[in-house]
Amino acid sequence: MKKRAAKVSSIVLMFSLVLSLIAAGGWGDSVVHAAGLTITGSGGGSETAYVEWSPVSNATGYTVYVKAASAADSQYQQINTELIRKYASYWRADAVGLAAGSYVIKVEATVSGGAANAVTGTLAVTSYDRSGFAFSPSSQYGTGSGAYNDNGTLKNGAQVLYVTSQNAQTVTLPVKTSSSGTIQTGVGLGGILTLRQKGYDTTPLAIRIIGKVTASDLSGQLNSSGYLEVKGKNNYSEMNITIEGIGKDAYAYGWGMLLRYVGNVEVRNLGVMLFPDDGISMDTGNVNVWVHNNDIFYGAAGSDADQAKGDGSTDLKKGSTYITISYNHYWDSGKAALVGLSESAEFFVTFHHNWFDHSDSRHPRIRVASVHVYNNFFDGVSKYGVGVTTGASAFVESNVFRNTKNPMLISLQGTDALGEGTFSGEDGGVIKAYNNSIVGAASLIYANSNAGTASANATSFDAYLASSRNETVPSSYKALKGGTAYNNFDTTVNTGVSASNIDNVSNVEQVVSAKAGRLNGGDFTWTFNDSVDDASYAVNAALMSAIRSYTSGLESVGGNSNPTSPTPAPTATPAPTTTPAPTATATPVPTAGATVHNFTTSGTTSSFFNIQGNLSTSKGTVVYNGLTLTQCLKIESATSIQFTTAQAATLTLVFNSEGTKIKVDGTSYTITNGIATISLAAGAHTITKDSTANLYYIQLN
Repeated sequence: MKKRAAKVSSIVLMFSLVLSLIAAGGWGDSVVHAAGLTITGSGGGSETAYVEWSPVSNATGYTVYVKAASAADSQYQQINTELIRKYASYWRADAVGLAAGSYVIKVEATVSGGAANAVTGTLAVTSYDRSGFAFSPSSQYGTGSGAYNDNGTLKNGAQVLYVTSQNAQTVTLPVKTSSSGTIQTGVGLGGILTLRQKGYDTTPLAIRIIGKVTASDLSGQLNSSGYLEVKGKNNYSEMNITIEGIGKDAYAYGWGMLLRYVGNVEVRNLGVMLFPDDGISMDTGNVNVWVHNNDIFYGAAGSDADQAKGDGSTDLKKGSTYITISYNHYWDSGKAALVGLSESAEFFVTFHHNWFDHSDSRHPRIRVASVHVYNNFFDGVSKYGVGVTTGASAFVESNVFRNTKNPMLISLQGTDALGEGTFSGEDGGVIKAYNNSIVGAASLIYANSNAGTASANATSFDAYLASSRNETVPSSYKALKGGTAYNNFDTTVNTGVSASNIDNVSNVEQVVSAKAGRLNGGDFTWTFNDSVDDASYAVNAALMSAIRSYTSGLESVGGNSNPTSPTPAPTATPAPTTTPAPTATATPVPTAGATVHNFTTSGTTSSFFNIQGNLSTSKGTVVYNGLTLTQCLKIESATSIQFTTAQAATLTLVFNSEGTKIKVDGTSYTITNGIATISLAAGAHTITKDSTANLYYIQLN
């Protein structure tokens, strides 16, 4: 969490929250010792849990497992090796895609002559807050969870792509590129997304960013303006994509994201630094997009005077609708969010639980749209909070405005017409306000007698002050310029939010400052000086310097990395994998040093192998190593199994009596008595058809 100038009440509240989370096993670091392996920290978060440990002398690698706390040890499930990383003085692993519940994580170090292991205490995992318009049942897809189910687990058949500074240009993924099922291999993150633009492949895809990935790392993968493009074929194309950072130190550094024509896309847990123009731009024809739990910093300076901190941090426009922007931490943003550019039709957006931390304006700035703004923390905002123009309607409820100069503005009336210069020369809209906490505002003019100590003006106002959240604003309250009335969308449209989703305004500062931004508040700390920064909208030179000089502490990726090596793991192109949710029904853990896949118990779902093909239970039974195997993968022309080994390994494939040969990396190998054994070098591998065969079991050791 960001360090802040002392506020006694906030500190007391935060201390109480930390104590409660530690008691629940949420954030608490546990120290565990076992046979040479020491766990130094662990914790649970939203749909994730992590563990940190000290390096083990002479260890040749690490394997990490997770299971439900109440499950038997046989239910441990191995996490992908890319989720294990080395730092200067410790190792860390993050288990992601966890449904809410209690878990434990086991770390196993491979050492000469055996293994050392240790297990965390119970870790409490919570759910992300899936509310707002991206989750409205009235929307096209009903969800913005991308590659995930709404319980936080990966969708069946989901692909997982790991992107690091080392492999961003070379990582590969097979993509369906025609209606007949043609498969083409995409190369590089941008190349993969370009193939997905064709619209034939809607396979759920989780793109996991590890560490600091720079624009230079993505050379050739970004468009000419410096954006990673996530685009569909037409407006609102189904994409089922999640772009997520792993742990607390993942960065999109020096590049932004352009979302266009997409449906069901999620962006989460990323630090976005020094982006060009816009940070995360939802430009044209997007629906069911969820941008949440990101740390958004300065962008690169633009040509205009008001772009010294970059342009829009999270802008959306041109028919983008049913969008939720939530739990983001905006660090002194110049222009946080533009909503609408040249629209004429109504569209719907939610902003909730965002921390507008000493940012300047546009929180958001709205044209035409119907926007629900609730439970945000406006913390030392130098210009204005919510602004409406061009017939927009905004419902602003249960937010905290601390030293926000102008909490709410309507174009060309109320405060905006007092003489300091207008924030917009366009026609106005109407804001409905309810139950907000406002301290230190320079001006706020309400429309009716509910104003209390605030000033009131029935015709030239900043907001209509409602007496209840369900109150309908009378049509007599209109924008002075343009004459539009509030459309009362919050009482007539399913916003994806119920009263139970709304935090008590007295808790908002505590909740938002604890939960907004990346896991554990991210790895970047900064202390704003409220006495200066509350009113200043200039670039904070010291903060900009800290952002420009940020370096990653990440040294290598992968559990099989040499603990003494300062360089990244040698496997620069991890193969995409299909990762199931770690639940109590997981495949039993193989013996130490072996990775297995049992098609009878796991089908095509694997945390290691990316399996494409059809299953069958009508090909007979095979007995192998005491196991009775009744389901197989049919080896057909379209079948493929991809995986990556970080070191040399032996591959054992178990078939029934049908089939004589199998291809691995394009070379044919003989199947003898139902078994094929292949020696593999380190690197990426692919299993495909030679003769028709039926594969029941895979072992890699």
